[in-house]
Amino acid sequence: MTITSRFSLLVLLCAAAHAQIRLNEIQVIGSHNSYHAGLAPSEAAWLRKVNPKAADGLEYKHPALDAQLSSGVRQVEIDIYADTAGGRYSHPANVRFVSAMGLPADPPFDPNGLFLKPGFKVMHAQDVDYRSNCQPLTGCLAVILNWSTAHPGHLPIFVLLETKEGRSRPEYQVDPEKFTTSVFDDLDKEIRSVFEPGRMIVPDDVRGRHATLEKAVLAGEWPTLESALGKVVFLLDQRKAGPAYLAGHSSLQGRVIFTNAEPGSPDAAFVEVNDPLEDPALIPALVRKGYLVRTRTDADTVQARTGETKQRDAALESGAQILSTDYPFDEKASWSGFSVSFPKGGIARCNPVLSLPSSCGL
Repeated sequence: MTITSRFSLLVLLCAAAHAQIRLNEIQVIGSHNSYHAGLAPSEAAWLRKVNPKAADGLEYKHPALDAQLSSGVRQVEIDIYADTAGGRYSHPANVRFVSAMGLPADPPFDPNGLFLKPGFKVMHAQDVDYRSNCQPLTGCLAVILNWSTAHPGHLPIFVLLETKEGRSRPEYQVDPEKFTTSVFDDLDKEIRSVFEPGRMIVPDDVRGRHATLEKAVLAGEWPTLESALGKVVFLLDQRKAGPAYLAGHSSLQGRVIFTNAEPGSPDAAFVEVNDPLEDPALIPALVRKGYLVRTRTDADTVQARTGETKQRDAALESGAQILSTDYPFDEKASWSGFSVSFPKGGIARCNPVLSLPSSCGL
């Protein structure tokens, strides 16, 4: 058999496997706060003086989203702030804090004036940690879309959206806009302005003729991997945001994003269990039932500084389909070399807790 014939046979075998395996039967690695560009030097110096622990937790950054996708990342996380009128976050307090401390001014964080315009803004914390590798939300989504278009047939990309609101620290001077049902309507519109229906997997695609989304998920109705190739799946990080997003959309009918739902709820398809060590039996049980689960392999640079791998290893073994880390693949921690990848390489693998064929085409 020639090399060309063997390659053609391999392609056919992989296609056949993809036609059988479901979206929830694989495991991928994602980046936590994928947009995070890190604090500028004087901003970092100010925070280290007033809150050293917070400074430690924010001492990481990621390259551009398309570079992450090219490295193998298949879940990106984007924190968003509502800004219906525009300009709400355009004058962060940290600029004044840095000046008051007598530190040199950092480079402008918004040289193109994007924060003055209406639309969802991307940042970690208003007033303190606001530098991102893409801006605004539609700009970040455009980066993902362009990469997707340039790489047809890629494994599905999960886009986790964390809706930020509230003012939990004294340094935060701006009250974020609340995510009401109307604001969530605008969020769906922004997503649809970038991604056409055929480029996404939405709750209606999974529910089908079942009475609820959860019934469909428990019946194994996630789409096949073959039908999911080249597409994106939007997930909602904050469980508390679910009621406002669900209002008027029973079981997520007509919505774009899968909520982080309590199992047993009509909209339950995606569940976050951020600590795989808290209850080691929980994630495998959820995965075997059919839920899509996201967990974290590390947090706040703690494991990265020590090299501790207990949480990472537990996450890998749990079967959670989405493993979120600040150090995916070659983004190794400078302190210890900590990073997250699959033991046998590759950007995805067959789910370790499910009974699947010996080769699922990954």
